[in-house]
Amino acid sequence: MTTTAAGAVPASRAVVWREAVVARTALAVVALHVVDDNFLQPQPGTSAGDHLMSGVVPLVALIAIAAAYPGLRGGLRATLALVVGLFALVAGAGEAGYYAMKIGPSGDDYTGLLMLLAGIALLCIGAITLWQTRRTDDSLPRRYSRRTLITLVAAFALVFVLVPLMSAYVYTHAARAVVPPPRLGAPHVNVTLRTADGLRLDGWYVPSRNGAAVIAFPGRSGPQRPARMLVRHGYGVLLFDRRGEGESDGDPNALGWAGDRDLDAAISFLENRADVEPGHIGGIGLSVGGEMLLDRAADSTALQAVVSDGAGIRSVREAALGSSVGERFFGIPFWAVTTAGVSLFANELPPPSLEELVARIAPRAVFLIHAGHGQGGESLTPTFFEAAGEPKSLWTIPEAGHTGGIEARPAEYERRMIAFFDQTLMDRD
Repeated sequence: MTTTAAGAVPASRAVVWREAVVARTALAVVALHVVDDNFLQPQPGTSAGDHLMSGVVPLVALIAIAAAYPGLRGGLRATLALVVGLFALVAGAGEAGYYAMKIGPSGDDYTGLLMLLAGIALLCIGAITLWQTRRTDDSLPRRYSRRTLITLVAAFALVFVLVPLMSAYVYTHAARAVVPPPRLGAPHVNVTLRTADGLRLDGWYVPSRNGAAVIAFPGRSGPQRPARMLVRHGYGVLLFDRRGEGESDGDPNALGWAGDRDLDAAISFLENRADVEPGHIGGIGLSVGGEMLLDRAADSTALQAVVSDGAGIRSVREAALGSSVGERFFGIPFWAVTTAGVSLFANELPPPSLEELVARIAPRAVFLIHAGHGQGGESLTPTFFEAAGEPKSLWTIPEAGHTGGIEARPAEYERRMIAFFDQTLMDRD
């Protein structure tokens, strides 16, 4: 017999080893998906060499847990099984489960679905072990005080460690899978963009009738409504799936950390269009698209005017700009772990702060749109506005939700957006 903690229910060595066999089998399934996802079947346009950190670090951690598992105390075994199990369950559902439902399973989705089942097994093992090894030899007040403290610590770890790490995994492994029907208000041509790092990005382009063109970003779903507004006024409009999204190559990143390369490909495409006059390229970005356009406009003089609707937090650098002590107290630790997780799973370093970047856009024009009921750090828009140089504009829509100004005030949205692009792209000559 072995005892895992003072006063805990003793467990025989045979029971521990049977538990370890099941746990190790589940951990091996999780490790199999890590290898499959990163090295055997990486995303189109990428290679195993692009995924060294995201593959090696989790694999080493899983091997270490499996090797040490039988010799650990019951409480630690249960904790590790629960942590890895929850992560595997969420990761499997958020990645393989999502794609299997949307377009059917393919590639590494099969090992991802197995990982989901392994996560369920680990959660069951962890719960059973935690129950069987609980302490029952002390007084009720001490017992429940201890359990309350453990619960509080577990809740803190869940909110500030596990949730941001799981979010980081989903951010870097899942993106919109289906290309929506085109409803652009005019005929379009299918286009293929090529990024500097060799990825193929698919999109649509409505040719310009006034010599100017605008990138409506990100993707081919959300930007369709502002695209129709622009098309009505003669602007050429380019919509495309960023890397890892829809039919485009590459690894997804919901926070857009590698978006500069995608936007450079879009800008290059427009610069080579006969219907687009030099210096007549702008962009409108929604949510993360607004963040990515602000980032690119800081360094690309080809973008003469940018509308950013709903830009907010994309790393701990923006979280540190929170306007209240509460926002910083909760936001900084949460986003610090999220940023570290995205760096690991995306094999990318975080980009500079948007506050720093937006200051570099001038003398090119920026128009920031801010919803009163926004999310994802959209309340930072006034901070970005203060940092920006002239010419700049800020429009706050108190009743709107995140990127919802176009629904809340469609006529005014169109009037303001078209007036901005007319002034910055059409009245320059």
